[in-house]
Amino acid sequence: MIDRRKLLGSAASLVVASTVPAFAADEIDHDDTFSENEITSAASDFFGVATEAVAKAVERVFSDLGEPDAYIKGDEGSGAVVVGLRYGSGWLVRKGFDAEKVYWRGPSVGFDVGGNASKCFTLVYNLRREERLFQRFPGVEGSYYFIAGIGVNYMRSGGVTLAPMRTGVGLRAGVNAHYQVYTHERDWFPL
Repeated sequence: MIDRRKLLGSAASLVVASTVPAFAADEIDHDDTFSENEITSAASDFFGVATEAVAKAVERVFSDLGEPDAYIKGDEGSGAVVVGLRYGSGWLVRKGFDAEKVYWRGPSVGFDVGGNASKCFTLVYNLRREERLFQRFPGVEGSYYFIAGIGVNYMRSGGVTLAPMRTGVGLRAGVNAHYQVYTHERDWFPL
């Protein structure tokens, strides 16, 4: 007669052993992530500012989230009078892959007024596959731009975390709730 406990134990071992490679594939490979120095250098070159100016923002994001597996560098414009809109485009950069053109857009609502044009350098975490980027990312943002400034906020959806760093020019102040939709192609419909 077969002992049920041994049979269940064997079945459980078989299930665990068969799923281990799947979990191992999802683990972060540090050869596919960007170091703090790589990101600081890339962001400084992109923003056209001294390394020290970007290093503090990058250091803060790295202490919160670690090494990103991708980044997006691009430009965006936004404006608001209580209700606002944001449109942007840039390049998704991943190690071992060609850079890919991406677009983002989204509405906002809040105590927010003004307009700004920004250079945006976004760190991307847990991307694994580029398709995971193409979704809505909700967020809350406070901004105060008067001629120039830099800011960082976090957005998370579907296990992917984005940390956009923006430096902008314009006149804008306020706080808003918003979301951004990332797509392969430009779309002017904000929702």
